[in-house]
Amino acid sequence: MPAPRTILLTGAAGIVGTLMRGLLPSYGYELRLLDAVPIEDEPEAIVADLADREALREAVRGVDAVIHLAGISLEASFEAILSANIQGTYHLYEAVREEGVGRVVFASSNHAVGYTRWPAPGDPPVPVDVPHRPDTFYGLSKCFGEDLAQLYWDKHGIETVSVRIGSCFPEPTSVRMLSIWMSPADGARLFHAALTAPDVGHSIVYGSSANTRQVWDLTSARALGYEPQDDSEVFAAKLIAEHGELDPSKPDQAHLGGAFVTSPPRWENR
Repeated sequence: MPAPRTILLTGAAGIVGTLMRGLLPSYGYELRLLDAVPIEDEPEAIVADLADREALREAVRGVDAVIHLAGISLEASFEAILSANIQGTYHLYEAVREEGVGRVVFASSNHAVGYTRWPAPGDPPVPVDVPHRPDTFYGLSKCFGEDLAQLYWDKHGIETVSVRIGSCFPEPTSVRMLSIWMSPADGARLFHAALTAPDVGHSIVYGSSANTRQVWDLTSARALGYEPQDDSEVFAAKLIAEHGELDPSKPDQAHLGGAFVTSPPRWENR
């Protein structure tokens, strides 16, 4: 696959989308931006909902690849998740298929396997082939997205790298994040690797930096050419002083999904 140059970035107004808007152009990409809300200082950005299939197809037309970040990024009602994350991702893949785009980088999440037990000291890191164990409707939608990506590879030959993102923020804000944090710079490195690695088929990778407290296996990400440069340990002393070490007797600290496993069943639409 030739190196892609024009990339459709969906969810471009979100937290990760905003970070990638600033970082990915340095790799030589021309970004075409899409979000359901206007993006400040980006007058040419496409404002469209994932339910608008014609707008999606027009947005996809002529791009070399898609980074799909759009959708609801927290828990919500099943109806809201169904519309934005499940049907919306299907609409995106249909537009990709109809326009002949060869690759998608799909923003999956650690919450697709959120009920997986947090590894005890000395345990091996969690592999990417651990069974799906979603912790929320949101996590369930990411399981669907990964399986949809596999279907479109097997049936239509569309390549996808599904990135199970941990926490992509300028710095971690909790002790749990020390293990799953992905610096914005490493996020750009991983997305670049996912866009340019040859013959990915459908690959699932974990998205985090080279953290001292790593809990999952980055082998499949490194196989793409990803070389993380950052480590959350520089934030550890401050966070542990504020919050203490993780307590595995607490459900929200004993599973990969953190607080998502103990969240109440009722959610506002967001």
